[in-house]
Amino acid sequence: MTRIDEHRFQQGHYLGRPADATDRIVLKRIALTQQIPDFCGENYTLADVGCGNGASLFLLAPEMKFATGLDIFTENQIAFENLKNQKEEAQNTAFQLINLEENPPDKQFDRLISFEVIEHFEDEKAGVQNMYHLLKPNGLGAISVPNKWWVFETHGAKLPLLPWNRVPFFSWLPRPIHERFANARIYTQSRIKKLLQSVGFEVISMQYITAPMDVLPEGKLKDVLLKYIFKGNSTSIPFLATSIFVVIRKVK
Repeated sequence: MTRIDEHRFQQGHYLGRPADATDRIVLKRIALTQQIPDFCGENYTLADVGCGNGASLFLLAPEMKFATGLDIFTENQIAFENLKNQKEEAQNTAFQLINLEENPPDKQFDRLISFEVIEHFEDEKAGVQNMYHLLKPNGLGAISVPNKWWVFETHGAKLPLLPWNRVPFFSWLPRPIHERFANARIYTQSRIKKLLQSVGFEVISMQYITAPMDVLPEGKLKDVLLKYIFKGNSTSIPFLATSIFVVIRKVK
């Protein structure tokens, strides 16, 4: 559920074009996840909440015992199965069609990922609470949410008289104004930390994911930006980051 260029409304949720496994933002998230001590392992089961077409899950599945993608959209289920059929190394995977806000599965997992999903929950606390129930005690999770301080609104907005929905600095507006028009919520580090802690998660670490420049066409400008400004997977400068990457633990 990321890189949303066009939105379609389905079952009360926005469905965007799922990211491709070769997108820089996906590769950055996976690299940061793989750096988490003891996150991957052949004895661990993995849940990907809001897995989309499985682009992220299929990159981690070879390092796990089993990986399950959970998503609300039937279109993503079809894309997931099609992609799985092309990957011999990712046959230890399955897809579960589910609305996590309403019907949390009984099964629990050792590890959890959820990238650019929480902002789409109709009830963010209910969704995150059920993510908590998905994890076994002491289980680890890696999540990302859009960063309020990035210059552009990554998920777009329904703005009157403005056909282009990525107006600069729109995300910097006060929350009530932003959430009236935006297609998804947006977060500061303090806001996402407070939300995760409110359901019982321990927040181990947070960092900003450097803007991947995926929306720019390939060329010299993009090469220069990636080499000198938007370099590395993470940054300490909020204005250079599209997302916040958070490592969490279920403490009991």
